[in-house]
Amino acid sequence: MSHESNSPSGRVALDALDTALLELLQRDASLPMRTLADRVGSSPATCQRRIARLRDTGVLLKQVALVDRARVGRALTVFVSVELDRQNAALLAQFEQRMARRDEVMACYEVSGEFDFLVIVLAESMEQYHAFTREVFSSNHNVRNFKSVFAMHCSKFDTRVPLPG
Repeated sequence: MSHESNSPSGRVALDALDTALLELLQRDASLPMRTLADRVGSSPATCQRRIARLRDTGVLLKQVALVDRARVGRALTVFVSVELDRQNAALLAQFEQRMARRDEVMACYEVSGEFDFLVIVLAESMEQYHAFTREVFSSNHNVRNFKSVFAMHCSKFDTRVPLPG
């Protein structure tokens, strides 16, 4: 099994054991090592080595708990398209860093098309979102335009990445 990759995409080769472990961990990262080993038909030591290698190669980024947004007061989900006035590597990186520092920002994607970025924001209320836009977009002289789309209902939300095989 080779976890190293020479491909420009950085893709890591995964075998059946890696894939099985990743499927289980994506569904419940709190499973004990013995349970993981039993479910994939391997030893706990082998599973532990594989998981460590998956972390080392960057396949496994981190283990987290998923929190219900509405139950903790962040019921407003907003998809924000952002168009910058000027684009160069430094200005794009500056915008990305600004978004990374904001707790309200759940994701920030550089995108192709009419806008430069798609930002996903969780807010407590319309008032709090309005204050966020004033502080983060309106006060930033390099933001030419932004458009907000408000989620009305979420019929599917998943963090699981589909794996081959």
